[in-house]
Amino acid sequence: MAESDPKTLVTTDWLEDHLRDPDLRILDASWYMPDSGRNGRAEYEKAHIPGARFFDIDEISDLRSDMPHMAPPIEKFMSRMRKMGVGDGHQIVVYDGSGLFSAARVWWLFRLMGKTDIAVLDGGFPKWLAEKREVEDLPPIVRDRHMTVSRQNHMVKDVTQVAAASKLGDQEIIDARSPSRFAGKEPEPRPGLRSGHIPNSKNLHYQLLLNEDGTMKAPASLRAAFETAGVDLSKPAITSCGSGVTAAILSLALERIGKTDHALYDGSWAEWGMYDGLAAATG
Repeated sequence: MAESDPKTLVTTDWLEDHLRDPDLRILDASWYMPDSGRNGRAEYEKAHIPGARFFDIDEISDLRSDMPHMAPPIEKFMSRMRKMGVGDGHQIVVYDGSGLFSAARVWWLFRLMGKTDIAVLDGGFPKWLAEKREVEDLPPIVRDRHMTVSRQNHMVKDVTQVAAASKLGDQEIIDARSPSRFAGKEPEPRPGLRSGHIPNSKNLHYQLLLNEDGTMKAPASLRAAFETAGVDLSKPAITSCGSGVTAAILSLALERIGKTDHALYDGSWAEWGMYDGLAAATG
């Protein structure tokens, strides 16, 4: 079982012990691929961890962008968090209905906004339910709370920066998609995208970082997974995936092994795969 760290990952035992802490805020960040047939908000309304608020990844995003769920402007993030009663001085725990999937994206988003007192629930809602812990279907009582935000621009990369890293090889670009999508052998789930990967990127499928019960592997195993994928951990890392969700699982894993010089390519393959002017590698 992973050791709890309120800045990265906490266990279900830890959360149950702290459930009634006045400054704890729990977020349900369940998000599913469009073809999954699941609806995060509907599932939240049916049952959630007591006191949890629903974090809508698609809505709390930059809706001016053509890309899916890009990081929101600071002002929008702050106003949404205030309405949810999440602010300064809070310890935040975020979970999802898959185990450990979209929650990592919200962990990364808070880190981007300069908030470090946030952890992902290891094993998520499936583990919580399997252990027959308390759930409710009531909306939480919310009081506005001010939030101070300081955007950490070094934690996110745009297409120009990633193209430079791909060319220069001075940073490791790590792709969390499945090996078949990375190799260009399987069509992309989003229409109109080319198949393949960013040249000079390494492939580490996010599922290789997880145990069968959806919990994250121990730091030594995480480090071994990066090294097996050919990642040079002495270089700064850029994580990527299909649309910036599972890339954050890689980011969380890097943080768990003590590597802090990592950034996430927010546009990921949804952006790179759209531009014919950018090279796409296969195989």
